[in-house]
Amino acid sequence: MAEDAAARDTELVHNIKTLLWGTTMKEDVFRRWAQGFYFSADEPTALVQTEGGPCAVLAPVQAFIIKQLLLEGEVSSWKNIKSERCDQLLIKAMTEIVAQAADVQMPRYVVVHTDGPKADVANGQVLAEANVDEAVQDKLCESISHVAAMEKRLELESESFHSQLRILPLDTVEQVEAFLTQRIDMLKDHFGVLLLLYSVVSTKGLSGMQSEMSDPTEPIIDSTYGYGSQCLINLMLTGRAVGHVWDHDQDIGGLKLRGIDKQNSVGFLALLEHLRYCEVGTFLKSPSNPVWVLGSETHLTVLFSPERKLVSPETPADQARRVFKKFDPEGNKFIPANLLQDVLAELGLVADKEYVYIMRKKLDSESLGIILLTSFMEEFFPEEPRTCPDTFPLYHYNGLARSNPENRVRYRMGQAVLLECTVKCILDSNPMLTVLQTKWPNIEIQWDTSRNPSLN
Repeated sequence: MAEDAAARDTELVHNIKTLLWGTTMKEDVFRRWAQGFYFSADEPTALVQTEGGPCAVLAPVQAFIIKQLLLEGEVSSWKNIKSERCDQLLIKAMTEIVAQAADVQMPRYVVVHTDGPKADVANGQVLAEANVDEAVQDKLCESISHVAAMEKRLELESESFHSQLRILPLDTVEQVEAFLTQRIDMLKDHFGVLLLLYSVVSTKGLSGMQSEMSDPTEPIIDSTYGYGSQCLINLMLTGRAVGHVWDHDQDIGGLKLRGIDKQNSVGFLALLEHLRYCEVGTFLKSPSNPVWVLGSETHLTVLFSPERKLVSPETPADQARRVFKKFDPEGNKFIPANLLQDVLAELGLVADKEYVYIMRKKLDSESLGIILLTSFMEEFFPEEPRTCPDTFPLYHYNGLARSNPENRVRYRMGQAVLLECTVKCILDSNPMLTVLQTKWPNIEIQWDTSRNPSLN
């Protein structure tokens, strides 16, 4: 029986490895991903990224850490947070990311780990081996860690790493959190980022991954540069391994393209949206917490604000725009007039034939065969109260030391202003402003220094 379980674990690890890296793995790319979770000496709650690539995991984890900070009202004191509290925030973030990847109907959780001190999971508690004096156990763990660190310095090859992986199925989220808490040193060690990634993918399941990915044959970590694909980013942010960031699934020429299915707890903004290379829907652009992962061409960073008025539950007008867009997949801001009844029905508005006929005549008075979004909104949602403040603070995080002033990973603060003018100016020299304008078209922002924060 044990041999069968070991064989199944080996097969699962192999399949996950192929899904993530493809059939061949470059050792230099693997080594860029081989890092643990550790915090900046200059910003207690900010994770540090050592090389390019693992931001696809680190930035979402950072976003969930910040979300927890904001929810618990610790913003004003984050500079003085103790290391133990930072570890708790890290565990909370990782647990939430694992949990949201689980099947909603039949939730199951999997933690991928390396061999370490034995542990027993029971009743949501992880209990260290009994009858071992704490001082002796501490020395033993210290010795094990030292030996393990020496071994890793001598041998970091991917095959060695994968041969050490163990699969632990768990029944509850509480057990996941308890196990990660007990093994926090493992996550801070050399392969912590990969262990979390493998845990999320294992919890999602290979079939779940493949059913949502745009192309399951394409590795989700770029074999040349080591960047995480949009499928990977979405998996970490939302629990869905879909390849697009628009709302809902879309049918493009008979091809079903998967998107985001509901408002997310943290958001996503993309620099390339202003070039229409992608479209970020309202579920990610307007999350339930004022935290956004920012995507440049090559890197992920995090934007956040303590101003809760920047986010809110979806309003009827928000829903109307989203549903209208569903029938306007190309973003023309109009729909064929014969689709008006479908839009009204999906919004729960009056949709009988006589009423729809009257409204078509009114909204398409020139008989052009189209209905404009502006006309539709003015007719059915004429007054939309403005909830977003005119000024608010914003903070930016970039985990790469080389992308921060003085190579010190710290949050950068800015003061944002929403201008009366809605004409936006796209400046190639200011990508930060460009990506913010995909969310707030009329935004201007003054940062704490003359140098704009880097998206790369």
